[in-house]
Amino acid sequence: MGIERAVLAKIPEKARVHKRRWGENAMQVTMISAAILGLLLVLLASRISALRRSGQISLGDGGNAELLLRVRSHANCTEWAPIGLILIFLAEQAVGASWYVVALAIAFVAGRLMHPLGMKPGIPGPGRILGTVLTYVTVAILALVVFAHAITRCTTCGMV
Repeated sequence: MGIERAVLAKIPEKARVHKRRWGENAMQVTMISAAILGLLLVLLASRISALRRSGQISLGDGGNAELLLRVRSHANCTEWAPIGLILIFLAEQAVGASWYVVALAIAFVAGRLMHPLGMKPGIPGPGRILGTVLTYVTVAILALVVFAHAITRCTTCGMV
């Protein structure tokens, strides 16, 4: 028996800190959502870079309406993705990968994917409208899920 096993044998089971193996409680819903949104941000940023190069615009939008739309598509995603991912993570941490956490994560990511597709000059396209609605609704529901879970288990809040 190695030294590590000998030491572990003397520590009560409840006091042991177990090493997690990859995939064990690894927050797959959050990881998949973050991966998709990360790739979306790279795609949106690369579209900006391409237009900047072709239009020789180093900073700002240079009065180019298409560049402004691309910048705002990217910025909108960077504004909403962090809070959505934080809430997905907290919900998944609180209740696991339940059907409704998965459904909310799918709806949030779908909303973020649809939004830039509807970014057109003038009247917002259907993708932008649906993407906005999905984003607002899923963030609100996720926030309520996380809040409800936290407040019902808060020992210092006097609620338990």
